[in-house]
Amino acid sequence: MQEETGAKPPTVTPARVVIALCLIAPFVALLWVSSYAKVEPTFIGIPFFYWYQMLWVLISTALTMIAYVLWQRDQRARKGGTSA
Repeated sequence: MQEETGAKPPTVTPARVVIALCLIAPFVALLWVSSYAKVEPTFIGIPFFYWYQMLWVLISTALTMIAYVLWQRDQRARKGGTSA
């Protein structure tokens, strides 16, 4: 169906699904408060409730970076450039 030269690439691609999962995961993890609303296990004296959220700051940063790189590759591929 996309054999025509002017056909648009599909809107939903595996890369875009991974991007969406990378960006949604922190929201799901942090909005589900009952999963981490506890004191134990402590880490260097810090209750779980606090260090779990701080850990997600780092995880969110990594996931956002991954999503950005995937988005850049997807955009390059859509424009016909090289995907490095």
